Amino acid sequence: MLIKSLFSLFTFSFLALNLLTFNAYSKAEITQHYTELEWDALIPKEDLDILLNPPESILNISDGSSLDTLDNLKSITDEATRRYYQALHSTRVVMTLKQQKVKLPGFIVPLVSDEQNKVTEFFVVPYFGACLHMPPPPPNQIVFVKVQNGIEIDSLFDAYWFEGTLDISTNNHELGNSAYILSLDKHYEYLL
Repeated sequence: MLIKSLFSLFTFSFLALNLLTFNAYSKAEITQHYTELEWDALIPKEDLDILLNPPESILNISDGSSLDTLDNLKSITDEATRRYYQALHSTRVVMTLKQQKVKLPGFIVPLVSDEQNKVTEFFVVPYFGACLHMPPPPPNQIVFVKVQNGIEIDSLFDAYWFEGTLDISTNNHELGNSAYILSLDKHYEYLL
């Protein structure tokens, strides 16, 4: 009887452990099928290298001077500065991200709201104030999102996680241009 009870207990424990493992695995599969990206993953390596190593002509411009503008970069004719300017406006994308399930942190720049003041179209950007208070990031650092039911935003200062399917699509708006579009599955507050 003891052996039969131990066997039953062992069988029950084994089945319960397998069931718990299966449930944990299934839940992990559900919650972890998004690849977490950092913003630099959206920039092709060639553009990223150029942006991380600005040309000497840029480094020699005094902060706040009349030459310290993006328009001034267009007038500088050396190849390194020209390529740097192009990288600042690049729509080049990382093709392997097409149709990938991703998780990306960022801030919301509202573009369109509905009659309930829910945001139905917006840009996701890597830092607060992008597109609103300063020149916008390169298009390959802006993600366009359109949601039918809209989302409520308490503050533009709040950062969020965005989960969904990333695709490649250019969207032009007076606040900036995006090179990616996200089909949003879920968004939630970014907590440290």
